[in-house]
Amino acid sequence: MSRARRLRGQPVAATVREAVRGRIADLDTPPTLATVMMSDDASDERFVALKHDACAEVGIDVVDRRLAPDAPASRLHRTLDELASDSTVDAVFVQVPLPDHVALNEVRRRLDPETDVDCFHPTNLGRLVAGNPRYVPATPAAVGRILAAYDVPVAGREVVVVGRSEAIGKPLANHLLRRGPGGDATVTVCHSRTPDLGRATRRADVLVTACGVPELVTEEMLSPGVVVIDVSANRRTVEGETTVVGDVDHESAAAVAAAITPVPGGIGPVTLAMLTQNVVRAAERRVGT
Repeated sequence: MSRARRLRGQPVAATVREAVRGRIADLDTPPTLATVMMSDDASDERFVALKHDACAEVGIDVVDRRLAPDAPASRLHRTLDELASDSTVDAVFVQVPLPDHVALNEVRRRLDPETDVDCFHPTNLGRLVAGNPRYVPATPAAVGRILAAYDVPVAGREVVVVGRSEAIGKPLANHLLRRGPGGDATVTVCHSRTPDLGRATRRADVLVTACGVPELVTEEMLSPGVVVIDVSANRRTVEGETTVVGDVDHESAAAVAAAITPVPGGIGPVTLAMLTQNVVRAAERRVGT
């Protein structure tokens, strides 16, 4: 029987959005976010649409740039260059993954660090690792925010992160390692070459999964009382019916965990709210506030 406390994202996201609206009211003009997508995948389109909806809810304007997935990389480069020189754009978000023929490192280099609100640019990644971030990427920031909102301490505790992606796993590990509130954790990062994943996850006081493998983590891979933060939202179709599940088998995990984020309804809403917070931060930096 499930006994874990559910760490729901909507109440946390609502608090963030309220603060964002107040900061926008102090600006002379609404902030503007430019989203760039080079895909025709339905999931990518859905993620971009959710970002637009989140911006509209708090009063952020949106510039929507979409390129065909088979367009030359130079077209994406030109789009990013144009956005970097546009003084009306406060923040830029590039939806990933990108097509195979587009070199990610070149995309990173062309972003303006001041408007790169998801830490793609090498300078912003370096500042994050050094403990002096210009922005904290939205998903790692959301993990920290939901832990703080539900009074889950990480200082001095074992935190295991499953997944080493550039977008989530690595920035999150660095964020949890930093000195000060929300940091000072002992962090282990697991990945596809980890020989015994269960042995690592059973050490966790806090487990964060962000690997995109549906229901990879089950009850026997957890220790009693663990706090589980499931970042992924994996679409799975069985006999024509599509559902969204996380990296954790929720029902079995909830039998041993002290607390767990639902999927959907956990990290997702907070991630969108933290993105809007970064956009406002970019706008404030631009006008010197």
